Amino acid sequence: MKTIINIKADKEVKEQAQKIAKELGLPLSTVINASLKQFIRNKEVHFSTAPHMTPELEAVIGKAQSDLKARKNISRVFAHGEEIDDYLDSL
Repeated sequence: MKTIINIKADKEVKEQAQKIAKELGLPLSTVINASLKQFIRNKEVHFSTAPHMTPELEAVIGKAQSDLKARKNISRVFAHGEEIDDYLDSL
């Protein structure tokens, strides 16, 4: 059985949330229901200002760290912009 929950949200927040949900191909109600189900399942709410690392970004950083250890795909240090331009032109 479905029920209706009335909440107050800033107009801009609602519009931005609807836009993102639409980009994901979801109605906003599905996003809200998923959040409520997670709240029920975990019995906790997380608020954080810390940036969230995506799996894709973790993979890129991991590759860069591996390259750094292997001294692979590393350019030299440049003193000024003209040196960078010259280096890039030489590639």
